Amino acid sequence: MIRILSGKASWVVRSVMLGAAVAASLLLAAAPSFAATDPEDPVAPTPPAVEGPGVTVDLYGVNEGPSSSIVVLIAITLLSVAPSLMLMTTSFTKIFVVLALTRNALGLQSTPPTQVLAGLALFLSLFVMGPVLSEINEIGVQPYLAGDLSFADGLEGATGPLREFMLASTRESDIALMTRTAGAENPATAADVPMTTLMPAFMLSELRAAFIIGFVIFVPFLVIDLVVAGVLMSMGMMMLPPVMVSLPFKLLLFVLVDGWSLIVTALVGSYG
Repeated sequence: MIRILSGKASWVVRSVMLGAAVAASLLLAAAPSFAATDPEDPVAPTPPAVEGPGVTVDLYGVNEGPSSSIVVLIAITLLSVAPSLMLMTTSFTKIFVVLALTRNALGLQSTPPTQVLAGLALFLSLFVMGPVLSEINEIGVQPYLAGDLSFADGLEGATGPLREFMLASTRESDIALMTRTAGAENPATAADVPMTTLMPAFMLSELRAAFIIGFVIFVPFLVIDLVVAGVLMSMGMMMLPPVMVSLPFKLLLFVLVDGWSLIVTALVGSYG
């Protein structure tokens, strides 16, 4: 019994010694790799590779112009203020007022409809402002989209042609009025007039010109109303409204002289 136990003990000891020898040989084999690595100088981790499109927000791009997101943002902003810009800086207001006064001079309350007059005024304004818009596109918009100009420089270049157009149709007295109202000093040259002063001055000049054209249009129709009213008074037809009788004669006169062509020609020619 004692021999069996001593034999088993010796076998266990030999197994442990064999395992220790194998572990020592493995540690000796791996020693160069451990020695090559300095624990005080760790290797920087490799950044993970990101595949697929990224999201970049670049105002001007790298020789490619502004990013599409910035262009869309600017377009939405311009669309939101487009009605105010169209009223304050283009010929739309003057043309629309003249067309509305012509309708009132004829004695027509809702013919042509307001939508028709607004559409006609819009397309006539585009016709008048065509050269100005083309110059704005060439000087300011396209260089900015191409990345040749910053947003501030593109805006400054785009306002140049618009300023020239507004100054050509604005009276000096209106500019002086708005300057005194703002409490600012008189500008030395036309280039020194700020847009905050030029825009209301331009609007006042446009309304004045529109009312003058409207007065000229009203005079012949007023004469027809007076003649018809006098004839009806002399005939004792007091209960018959003069407007009902004079309206056909007004329409006949307006058609014979080709009134719409005369008015459109006068409006477009006033910006020559």
